[in-house]
Amino acid sequence: MVTYIEHGNIFKLKEISNYAHGCNCAGAMGKGIALQFKEKFPKMYIEYKRLCKEGLFSVGDVYTYNYDNGTVFNLGTQISWKTKADINAVESSLIKMLSYAHENNIFKIALPKIGAGLGGLNWDDVKFVIDKITRDYPNVDLFVVENYKEI
Repeated sequence: MVTYIEHGNIFKLKEISNYAHGCNCAGAMGKGIALQFKEKFPKMYIEYKRLCKEGLFSVGDVYTYNYDNGTVFNLGTQISWKTKADINAVESSLIKMLSYAHENNIFKIALPKIGAGLGGLNWDDVKFVIDKITRDYPNVDLFVVENYKEI
């Protein structure tokens, strides 16, 4: 099931400790929500940067980072911070994330409107993909914050 939240902060949603975000595959997390992930999970960022540098993280991939309280899903949605997100990469990475969550008993994941902020995609197109894919994973609930607002 998908719950769309008009305004909020994914890191402050109650009873959720698993997060996802769209990111580039060039090793840069310098703006937007990616910068918040970099600051909140510095060890994850170091590993992400290494994977990108070695060519081990590509569009459509998911880099899964487990931390003390949960899991972070880094979704490879665009080649670099200079390029737009790719809707097929969004779909592929979401399927991989939801499959992992299903197999590992992760029931709640919070994420921003992936691919449609700095990624430049049309949000209605991305929502269509999210809604279509989540039907196959009814035991995983996604909480999508459409607009960041500090709470």
